[in-house]
Amino acid sequence: QVQLVESGGGLVQAGGSLRLSCAASGRSFRSYAMGWFRQAPGKDREFVAFITRSGGNTNYADSVKGRFTISRDNAKNTVYLQMNSLKPEDTAVYYCAGSGTWSEDPHDYDYWGQGTQVTVSS
Repeated sequence: QVQLVESGGGLVQAGGSLRLSCAASGRSFRSYAMGWFRQAPGKDREFVAFITRSGGNTNYADSVKGRFTISRDNAKNTVYLQMNSLKPEDTAVYYCAGSGTWSEDPHDYDYWGQGTQVTVSS
């Protein structure tokens, strides 16, 4: 079992940057592909990015491609989301999640953090 805790959210102006972190407890962190999702008020939870177990492959939603970077440090049991050139439409609660498979579908993820709020002002 894996427990996930996100941090790094906050308020930033459009064009700015934030780095989200997701710390995992448990010895099996490297057994899971990790994803970032987000949910804005009144909207469904949407895929942002995922990274494979080794970190060798990544995938991004078209809306964040070229601006966001997902990475992981298996020695530190942590996955990161570097967010640059932020836009007001990036405002949402951001969640990290762990899955036994690569997927953009949140239903394929077994473990979830509590979320961290990101607010981008115009």
